[in-house]
Amino acid sequence: MSEQQPESVVRAWREVVDTARRSAADGLVVGTSGNVSARVGDLVLVTPSGVPYDRLRPDDAVGVDLTGRQVLGELGPTSELPLHLAVYRETDAAAVVHTHAVHATAVSTLVTEVPLVHYAAAILGGPVRTAAYARYGTPELADAMLVALQGRTGCLLANHGTVTYGATLDQAYERTAQLEWLCRLWLTASAVPGHRPALLTPAQLAEVTEALKGYGQPG
Repeated sequence: MSEQQPESVVRAWREVVDTARRSAADGLVVGTSGNVSARVGDLVLVTPSGVPYDRLRPDDAVGVDLTGRQVLGELGPTSELPLHLAVYRETDAAAVVHTHAVHATAVSTLVTEVPLVHYAAAILGGPVRTAAYARYGTPELADAMLVALQGRTGCLLANHGTVTYGATLDQAYERTAQLEWLCRLWLTASAVPGHRPALLTPAQLAEVTEALKGYGQPG
């Protein structure tokens, strides 16, 4: 970073880059597709447009304010900036991950809601919806995404990919990984000739949602 930045910004940018590289290593994006962001106060750090993640350096940080005005860095922000900013405006998110994960994207072409084939849907707030198709980088896509995200922490984008958010980049990324796995599971089960996957009921999912409130180690 050309100017001395607060440690919180330096750390957040490092996490943005690490998460973007992780999404590529895990096969959730190809090339420069997908994008990652993190919010620090009124600053949104976001991956730049068209730059391979393995080439990003500490001095390449890109930051915008909540209106989208660039206030940090020389590289242009991702073309999906409207999508990220919409999440921050409408939720309490501190991190957003957008990918082109193969199985999730395939499912986005088939259904308007991911079938309840596993309780992992509870991690995302319930049955995962598919946002109506709109061209990438447009306000229309951001609007469609917000509709699909109501009451959820992740959604599919029709014929496009995934969006998840969280309180941290680790949490947002975990939700992306769970969503991709859930879609892969449904596609695998659906491919068995002569059989249809058994699905959970809304009541069964609600039971899991309640149980998850006490999941993990005590804080």
